[in-house]
Amino acid sequence: MEYRNLGKTGLKVSELCLGTMNFGWTSDEQNAYAVFDATFAAGINFIDTADVYSRWVPGNPGGVAETYVGKWITRKPRDQIVLATKVRGRMWDGPNGEGLSRMHIMRAIEASLRRLQTDYVDLYQCHAPDDSTPLEETLRALDDLVRAGKVRYIGLSNYPAWQVARALWLSDKRNLASVVCVQPHYNLVWRAEFERELMPLCAAQGIGVIPYSPLQGGFLTGKYRRGQPIPRGVRGEGNDRMTRFINDERNMRLLDEMDRLGRAHGKTISQIALAWLRANPVVTSPIIGANTVAQLNELLGALDFRLSDEEKKSLDDLTAWQL
Repeated sequence: MEYRNLGKTGLKVSELCLGTMNFGWTSDEQNAYAVFDATFAAGINFIDTADVYSRWVPGNPGGVAETYVGKWITRKPRDQIVLATKVRGRMWDGPNGEGLSRMHIMRAIEASLRRLQTDYVDLYQCHAPDDSTPLEETLRALDDLVRAGKVRYIGLSNYPAWQVARALWLSDKRNLASVVCVQPHYNLVWRAEFERELMPLCAAQGIGVIPYSPLQGGFLTGKYRRGQPIPRGVRGEGNDRMTRFINDERNMRLLDEMDRLGRAHGKTISQIALAWLRANPVVTSPIIGANTVAQLNELLGALDFRLSDEEKKSLDDLTAWQL
């Protein structure tokens, strides 16, 4: 396992980050602990969660993934784990039950710390913009948490480049804790949103990048193939976006090429998708998800090889139409 600096900071994070959105949704508590143990044993020191995971599941009030992480982390050396969580989504009733106001952030961090059974988080991220709250109010609240020792670093998720640039400017002008990383949606079939403006900004400003959905919800795993129906019981079943991906011949040509490269290296399509991300020098640590230890082990298989420049270019060219 290699470790990289998170942006311009001295914080070292593993070249893969474990995401936890699936725990309490498509994977249960016992599977979560098994995956956490295997993750730690493999050298992954970076875990990403959010207070809102998985509130969309019937009967789930939110905070379930954080609770699982908190129960597990008490059995591990806390100083060897880089723990990230997020704030923004609705977590309680009333007009202040969501958002990035000072009121919401201050209550949300205390609730996250209780669930995570720790007195600080290494990375606290705004899950998405809140247009109803001045950005400076949000940044000042986060700066207070950093100064209080409850948060070590701050980041932004799902923010466009202009808002990231504005946050950097405000932090510099007001002498506030500055954003050190972003968490964008980014993969081989979802490129433009990140590459057009946010990627050049991150490269110029030394901002870390921890992309989520590197396999595009399972599309880049090989389970969806040309001329074959969507398998029953997978997340893509009944998903209109997934159906559009599958019905696009350009995407099928991409899967064919990824399959060819995988067979040449003895790798799976999932591993090729991760290798493509890792070949981008701006990317710090893709966020992977695994319901089981077997799935985790497959993804870890992406770490022992690199795509050649020609191989990466072949994948770039096949998906350049998105840009």
